[in-house]
Amino acid sequence: MASTTSTGTVETDIAARLDRLPWSRWHWMVVIGLGTVWILDGLEVTLVGNVGGRIAEDGSGLDLSASDITGLAASLYVAGACLGALFFGRLTDRFGRKRLFIITLLVYLAATALTAVSMNPAWFFACRFLTGFGIGGEYAAINSAIDELIPSRVRGRVDLIINGSFWLGAVGGSLLSIVMLNESLFATDVGWRLSFALGVVLGLVVLLVRRHVPESPRWLVIHGREDEAEAIVAGVERRVREETGEDLPEPHGTITIHQRRDIPFREIARTLWQRYPRRAILGFSLFVGQAFLYNAITFGYATILIEYFDVQSGHTGYYYAAIALGNFLGPLLLGGLFDSLGRRVMISSTYILSGVLLFVTAALFQAEVLNATTMTLCWVVVLFFASTGASSAYLTVSEVFPMETRAMAIAFFYAIGTAVGGITGPQVFSRLVESGEVSQVSLAFAIGAALMTIAGVVAILTAVKAERRSLEEIAAPLTSSARPGSQAAAAD
Repeated sequence: MASTTSTGTVETDIAARLDRLPWSRWHWMVVIGLGTVWILDGLEVTLVGNVGGRIAEDGSGLDLSASDITGLAASLYVAGACLGALFFGRLTDRFGRKRLFIITLLVYLAATALTAVSMNPAWFFACRFLTGFGIGGEYAAINSAIDELIPSRVRGRVDLIINGSFWLGAVGGSLLSIVMLNESLFATDVGWRLSFALGVVLGLVVLLVRRHVPESPRWLVIHGREDEAEAIVAGVERRVREETGEDLPEPHGTITIHQRRDIPFREIARTLWQRYPRRAILGFSLFVGQAFLYNAITFGYATILIEYFDVQSGHTGYYYAAIALGNFLGPLLLGGLFDSLGRRVMISSTYILSGVLLFVTAALFQAEVLNATTMTLCWVVVLFFASTGASSAYLTVSEVFPMETRAMAIAFFYAIGTAVGGITGPQVFSRLVESGEVSQVSLAFAIGAALMTIAGVVAILTAVKAERRSLEEIAAPLTSSARPGSQAAAAD
């Protein structure tokens, strides 16, 4: 079939040329155009968490309970994200990064706009599912493109900060909810709708910037479009020279590619589980741990504040802003260590530290010695490390598998890990919170702590030395063949 036959063989240095580029304004354009979607996601998820209490009140325009929002709506959002990741992930590997990161953003924007005009619970639930569907596709398309465009020496730091920028959106969503839930400014059934509408406006700005981000030259070469790849890289090199005023260092290393227009899904699956089984176990463990912690416990924090500390629904945004800031500072301050101390040390330590600290928080909550402020301070410390670890999960699965499987690998581990921790988690957590028993909430914290700690131990045993190495060196493309002086990598 034409879609699976070879289109030629080419020896290329495009990967090496991209990796040796000095940081420039062009790289900032890539970061802003692609990475800011996490800010939108953070805004979206945090808004739902904070306005959920208001939507559950009489007069909101929707007949929903708090458990409907933190349980069913949250699970539908995550289920949509899982399916969207798998659906769009496959298309991203097949049809390219740029086409899909435009389409997935449009899906997200349309679904968010429709959420703002929800007139009944079924509409609201459907929109939450579709919003997640678009976001799941974003995870696969965006992480693939970022890792293939960012120089290898700073890939860990940049990737973690971009994924951590979710929490800048969370800060914005928290503060925005305070204004939008102020009934002296907006009616009960208006403020929460305007919150979603503002998210659409920000998304449209991101779409305008994203139009200027090019297709991944690495993807183009493998799919028989080396002339386009050469034109893009030559243009980037010219722009970087002009922006930095420096001569570019010589690239080192080439790779020979036997081009194919498509890779069958069975070959992708076989690569993940037969060629790289240790890496597959690592990816699964990291995603399960962080998915339960965030999709169940963290995003249901407003309910804990309201139910156990008598915080008014319109004031939960202040507490969310604090924990969101801690979440962002972790990747920002620790991200550089992933490129210096290395992946194994940093992934394992951030997961284990966050797990141990969460066990301590659970014990303090069980002893009923915390108030809303001290509980939030505990979460700030826990999530400083947990957010860094969670961001490293996306970095890990996007860099340790071959080029042809990258988006699908991100999608697969995100979907499977999140299905285990992110769909079942909110259901379990909402029921434990509704029990009204402190011991039940402490149990939820302990489950999250255990999963994070286990993932950290798995990272000690299986993490890959990927720091400052080319993607092609970490995992050689399926279509490549090694030659003297070329970049290559062995399987597990």
